[in-house]
Amino acid sequence: MPQAETLSRPGAQIETEIKYLVPTSRINRRFWAPGAEYNTGVYDFYPATIRNARLRESPPTLDTDGFCLARHETQITDFADAGQLKAYPAEVEAVAKALTGCDFIYPMGGQLRSPVIDAAGIQPPAAEAHVDFNTPTAQIIARRFYDTLRPDGPGFERFICFSLWRALSPAPQNWPLALCEGPSVGEEDSISNYKVDVDVIPTGADLFAPIEGEEAMLAATIFKYSPGHRWWYFPDMTRDEVIFITFHDSDHARAWRSPHTAFHDTTRPDATRRTSYEYRAIAYFEKKA
Repeated sequence: MPQAETLSRPGAQIETEIKYLVPTSRINRRFWAPGAEYNTGVYDFYPATIRNARLRESPPTLDTDGFCLARHETQITDFADAGQLKAYPAEVEAVAKALTGCDFIYPMGGQLRSPVIDAAGIQPPAAEAHVDFNTPTAQIIARRFYDTLRPDGPGFERFICFSLWRALSPAPQNWPLALCEGPSVGEEDSISNYKVDVDVIPTGADLFAPIEGEEAMLAATIFKYSPGHRWWYFPDMTRDEVIFITFHDSDHARAWRSPHTAFHDTTRPDATRRTSYEYRAIAYFEKKA
């Protein structure tokens, strides 16, 4: 009888490279125009050891690391079906409540990602070390969305901007998600990357011309390399597993953010093309009477 096909096994760690902002990159903006995007930041690849979090003696937690793995059996069968996805925010809220103890979430929306863009609405994996918001942006949108959702509410004492990420393609995936322990990253490594909405992407010197009020614009955080950054990943993700990624926890006594990035895993010859879905939201902890 022919032997059953077996998958390659992940190792304890991967020696690879992660894309970081170079120290000499001075003006860091993301220009967004209809159907186009341009990032003025200058990046390069730096060596990184990404360890297998499934083998860690104590699993990563939100409070100590800024990310964690959880099991969640979704009822969504097609993440490209807008009709089915109407039910997904309730699933995200249930996971967030179970993991954080929050009172409710504000749903911000989701994104399908794949290394090969073969359908509308799919974006490539984000392939540089980043967090989706900087601190001022997180504070602004948390207040704005709470006031929209609960204008007569008692207010909140804490919030967490987060993403719930899941792989949709079979294991092993060729572009896994790497996550960095929040406490291993210092403010000296952190740079704001401002989002500039335009009708047409500028060119030449106009890309770097002064912009009035730029520091008040919404921004992500990008990172410079440090050998002290501690990176992890969860190999062989299944459809019913999710990674909770903290973008910003207003309680800075905890691991209040986790830089993350996709990376190309070349150690698994049987890897499949990664397709994933991420959903961004804000978890709120309301003030008690």
